[in-house]
Amino acid sequence: MTKPREVIEGPQYQGEDEEIVYTIDISEWGSSPSGVTVKVYDEDGADVTTTVTSGSSSTTTTTITLPTIKSLTAGTQYRVEIKFTAGGQVLEAYFVIIAED
Repeated sequence: MTKPREVIEGPQYQGEDEEIVYTIDISEWGSSPSGVTVKVYDEDGADVTTTVTSGSSSTTTTTITLPTIKSLTAGTQYRVEIKFTAGGQVLEAYFVIIAED
């Protein structure tokens, strides 16, 4: 069964001074997510996770709450990848953040 991996909300816009906690609804993929890892890459493909996140992720039955995303650079596009296990499958969703002034 093929499911789209990009979150349905599409690209997100975030100001460089904003600190936002995003949530992902995984009900289309399953429930009870575990083993969650979150990675953030800049438009050059560099892993900037430790620079632009703080805190850790958490889960409920069908929701993954991401760490706070902050300290973005205006004019840069970021790809946020969320890897998790649900229903015995390892899955990965993603979304794009476009950083603004």
